[in-house]
Amino acid sequence: MSKVKDSKLSKEGLEELEWARENMPMLARIGERFEKERPFKGMSIGVCLHLEKKTGILLETLMRGGAKVSASSCNPLTTDDRVAAALAGEGIEVYAWAGQNEKEYYQNINRVLDSEPDLLIDDGCDQIFMVHMKRKELIGKIKGACEETTTGVTRLRAMEKAGKLKFPVVAVNDAYSKFLFDNRFGTAQSTLDAIMRATNKLLAGKTAVVIGFGWCGRGISERLRGVGANVIVVETSGRLGREEGPAGQHKALEALYSGFRVMNLEDAAPEGDLFITSTGNINIITKKHFEKMKDGAILANAGHFNNEIDIGELAKMSSKRQRVKENVERFVMKDGRRIYLLSEGRLVNLARPSGQGHPIEIMDGSFSVQALSLEFISKSRLPPKLIPVPREIDDEVAELALAVKGIKLSKPTKEQQEYAASWEEGT
Repeated sequence: MSKVKDSKLSKEGLEELEWARENMPMLARIGERFEKERPFKGMSIGVCLHLEKKTGILLETLMRGGAKVSASSCNPLTTDDRVAAALAGEGIEVYAWAGQNEKEYYQNINRVLDSEPDLLIDDGCDQIFMVHMKRKELIGKIKGACEETTTGVTRLRAMEKAGKLKFPVVAVNDAYSKFLFDNRFGTAQSTLDAIMRATNKLLAGKTAVVIGFGWCGRGISERLRGVGANVIVVETSGRLGREEGPAGQHKALEALYSGFRVMNLEDAAPEGDLFITSTGNINIITKKHFEKMKDGAILANAGHFNNEIDIGELAKMSSKRQRVKENVERFVMKDGRRIYLLSEGRLVNLARPSGQGHPIEIMDGSFSVQALSLEFISKSRLPPKLIPVPREIDDEVAELALAVKGIKLSKPTKEQQEYAASWEEGT
């Protein structure tokens, strides 16, 4: 039933899963409860996520809750073929392999939808979008979905505004605990790790240009500074569409007051040795920027889709395009300058083999939000709109993350609670 690259890789995949399982105590606790309560009994769950070891533990947790699980990848390059083979051997329907072309990628999402899922987990909104555009017969059966990324939530807000969203979707990405776990600390470490694995180059002393100072860009900038890079932050003025949170000028001020240099990309282009996009938007680095870049500049994308760097325009401007090594391409400009692109402009921290994804402990937290949010949907009657993660779940996950590390916080006293709720007492 499954379709993976090589089932013989399952032994290595099982080893990877075991390592993740040993280091994901939050999901282990949730899984123990799911096994007793079986919240997904008789339900089918369609999953479109980066298929690697941490995701595997989430899928196992859903199965412990009684679910039948079918899974594809949310990115053509990010499947760990060893883990995919191991999961297929555990009874999960898996349709994914590293290096899918675009046609295969969407065929595999369709194969997951052929299981007629009751619930969806998505990363980037491709699966949800496909249901609404090409698999409309499933809309009445699907009880709801979870979306994990900033990019996906942005798409969903646009769908909701246009009146096109036909079932409830919990915006897992917008949980405060997820911002901390995944966007800020997870993306930071995994992005730098992938860049260093792909290039084996020193970051200390380099001028690194981080484009976008949301939660992801903030974390990347902090980590780059920590390893000795000179960091320039690029932001835009105002808001785009239904963008939530602070406007670009507020983010730029935060970057400035955090000690980073702040400028627009036209001014930063000649200075950068390394450019990292983290905006979730399209055509961020374009021709006018390529023209100003120095010889040897390296381009990487930490946003979900491979459209933040205008690769088509970069190719047109080049006299030669060469694969230097795995995950590294060289574009030789007509004036002789060399610009290097990592991981085809796709999500650098997850594009295999250099991208290993977020640290295990980080995804233990993020996937705990996913699992509990999906349970919430399964037990609720919700309107067809974008739904915030209930505060109780957000708080529970943060408390659980501390608990598994042996950290106990003191509760406020009754006097303190009453004071915080009163208005009479002043100086």
